[in-house]
Amino acid sequence: MQDADKGQAIDLDGTDLRIGIVQARFNEKLTDQLAQSCMAELEALGVAAKHIRHVTVPGALEVPVALNAMAQSDRYDALIALGCIIRGETYHFELVANESGAGVSRVSLDHELPVANAILTVENEAQAWARADEKGRDAARVAVEMANLLEELS
Repeated sequence: MQDADKGQAIDLDGTDLRIGIVQARFNEKLTDQLAQSCMAELEALGVAAKHIRHVTVPGALEVPVALNAMAQSDRYDALIALGCIIRGETYHFELVANESGAGVSRVSLDHELPVANAILTVENEAQAWARADEKGRDAARVAVEMANLLEELS
């Protein structure tokens, strides 16, 4: 695939890549859809099912610690964060969204490991459902592309 703006080849070949997925169970029906779409896309990109490790955690705030443990294991070429945070009536939405996002980014930078962040932050459940399928697939593509790019750059 070519990047239309730069003419640069985008490598979406997932053959031989090992991918870790951390899924928050809070809003589980939505995050299950994210996970199903993500795993189907990974397999479509050539990532073997046996090379995908999928774990679940209680909520979005727990995602970074599981990602960090996976990153420390040196077993993965890329990681994927899946979750869904829906705005409520309190400040809790901002806290969870900001802290989980910062934690995911920190894992990626601290370990120089791609982490595709598909933790949805939405106003309501309808917005989440409208995004769940595509964002799951997007996360898979980002993980594969970035794993291949970092391999090329190293």
